Amino acid sequence: MQQVLQNLRDGSTEVVDVPVPALKPGHLLIRTGTTLVSAGTERMLVEFGKANMLQKARQQPDKVRMVLEKVRTDGLATTIDAVRSKLDQPLPLGYCNVGTVIGVGAGVNGFEVGDRVASNGKHAEVVAVPANLCARIPDGVDDEAASFTVLGAIALQGIRLVQPTLGEAVVVTGLGLIGLITVQLLRAHGCRVLGIDFDPAKLALARSYGADTVDLSKGEDPVSAAQTFSRGRGVDAVLITASTKSNEPVSQAAHMCRKRGRIVLVGVTGLELSRADFYEKELSFQVSCSYGPGRYDPSYEERGNDYPVAFVRWTEQRNFEAMLDMMAAGSIQTQALVSHRYAIAEAEQAYTVLGGAEPSLGILLDYGRPDDALATPLRRTVPLPAAVQAPAAPAAPGNGSVAFIGAGNYAGRVLIPAFAKAGASLHTVVSSGGVSSVHFGRKFGFRNASTDTDATLRDSGNDSVVIATQHGSHAALTTKALRQGKHVFVEKPLCMTLEELAEIEKAYADCAVYGRPPVLMVGFNRRFAPQVRKMHALLAGVQEPKSFIMTVNAGAIPADHWTQDPKAGGGRLIGEACHFVDLLRFLAGAPIVGHQLTAVGNVPGVGIRSDRVSFSLSFADGSFGTVHYLANGDKSFPKERLEVFTAGRVLQLDNFRRLKGYGWPGFKSMNLWRQDKGQNDCAQAFMAAVKARGDSPIPAEQLFEVARATIELDAAVRA
Repeated sequence: MQQVLQNLRDGSTEVVDVPVPALKPGHLLIRTGTTLVSAGTERMLVEFGKANMLQKARQQPDKVRMVLEKVRTDGLATTIDAVRSKLDQPLPLGYCNVGTVIGVGAGVNGFEVGDRVASNGKHAEVVAVPANLCARIPDGVDDEAASFTVLGAIALQGIRLVQPTLGEAVVVTGLGLIGLITVQLLRAHGCRVLGIDFDPAKLALARSYGADTVDLSKGEDPVSAAQTFSRGRGVDAVLITASTKSNEPVSQAAHMCRKRGRIVLVGVTGLELSRADFYEKELSFQVSCSYGPGRYDPSYEERGNDYPVAFVRWTEQRNFEAMLDMMAAGSIQTQALVSHRYAIAEAEQAYTVLGGAEPSLGILLDYGRPDDALATPLRRTVPLPAAVQAPAAPAAPGNGSVAFIGAGNYAGRVLIPAFAKAGASLHTVVSSGGVSSVHFGRKFGFRNASTDTDATLRDSGNDSVVIATQHGSHAALTTKALRQGKHVFVEKPLCMTLEELAEIEKAYADCAVYGRPPVLMVGFNRRFAPQVRKMHALLAGVQEPKSFIMTVNAGAIPADHWTQDPKAGGGRLIGEACHFVDLLRFLAGAPIVGHQLTAVGNVPGVGIRSDRVSFSLSFADGSFGTVHYLANGDKSFPKERLEVFTAGRVLQLDNFRRLKGYGWPGFKSMNLWRQDKGQNDCAQAFMAAVKARGDSPIPAEQLFEVARATIELDAAVRA
């Protein structure tokens, strides 16, 4: 299918052949008929992409601070690589979509195949959208009008915050698409409206909708005009729908308002406010959040948990429905808001107009509605053209042909390059949406990009699978891949419950019945770091028990991040601390025979406890290790430090860069600045085992042992 993508590095847009997205639970699969290009948001994205690096930095000072923090903690080279990788990834454009439902995900109620819906789907021939971001279109509303639904909901949410009443005088500053819809909605509320803009054509449209206007291009004074418009009282409210870096719109709004007037910012402006302007009049100022309540809430949007209507009357979905009802009633007119129409194949021309000097307003993209939208074949796997970079040497199935399930940032920046360096033949890369699989597929020379996991696991063209999806899917995918006879490299964790572990153990044992089982490996890259290998060699000559102290300055992750979700990520103990369980198991060289854990107290103000824990492991040879895994430290402190005490000697490893020995005959230090080498060697070990049809680099029994210990430690926290 065709989809519009933007290159963040230079701002260019292209129409790319992308596999149809997978239908996930809680989502609708929609074949697109029409989409609307957002003249405000998408123009800003294009302009940002076209800016040079310095200009990009000036536009996003918060991101600059994050980059500087990463330089301090991870080093300059790693940070540059991360920034380049981020800018290299294409951005899917669009959020105003109209189409026909062709698939209904598990758990979705209220929608059926064949329904016409408006959604915040991208500019693509087929989109997968959470059900709470979709609304059924009334029969009296055509596709072009319905494509304004999402923009209209943005305007409507701003109005709900203003809470206008019949007869009030309200100013709308900025008469783009959202501003002109705002004018119509306010008129429908029975308000008198004053519109402000520089563009005479937009001002004329506002007048046709019943507004008075102020033409800034003619030097008209908006504050004076507002005073006259309000009959000398000051306006009741101001809605700012402009996009500008200037502070003027907010300052002017304060001077226009009566005492206790209301100002709501829907667009983007400078926010250097004068306290006196707001203090003397007791003005209220609020920033409106997109389409309404539920926006950016994963529980509402992704997991489909609606807010009770008795307590949250207007969610973003209900705002969509309200806009469509207004269109059906004729209260909102959109015909005059359309300035250009293009076929999806001509999207690049549309963005040339958007970013150019030619006047434009609403730009529509048409996807050519077939007579039977449901009958047209949909491709979930697409062959890729020759790679930009030279691909790895081809290998026959059974000799290192690899499929990747998951194409997120870590997979694209770390795992795929590591496997390419290890000589893997890159066969198919899979992602749920399709965009990242095409991007990384083209970049690294994969043969196919896909959204079809099951078909990829069945494909005889690959003999190995790398699983780099969210943690909650690791166990099921590992089990499926083993039962298909594939060699499996799965990113940590292997699984999240003892029941999942039992399923994996059974699948692995069943494979062993027919001979040598497939290579099964977890991405425990710490044990492959050169300094850790050196430590392992030094410790091998010591007969007495070892004492390990591992300090992990893990850094805080927000409670609403997917890694903290019990189902998607499993929490940080299972999701990351398993690395250090494996590391100590490797260095001890003996089975884990016991463990205990202490977590931060369950007291008021403490939500998540599994990221502030200290746990101890006991080993069969008498060794013990303590891991302090803490998310409440400062980022400037080293992230990972390991100390080993044994036989009157000490080893100290800092951040896998500096290894020092105290009292070790013939060894004092070992420095290494390439932090990616552990991951590269991890991939190399897996591929070597696959090609030699040998044993797994990490014995499966150790993988199961580490998984079991980590799951039991996590259970102790949750208990």
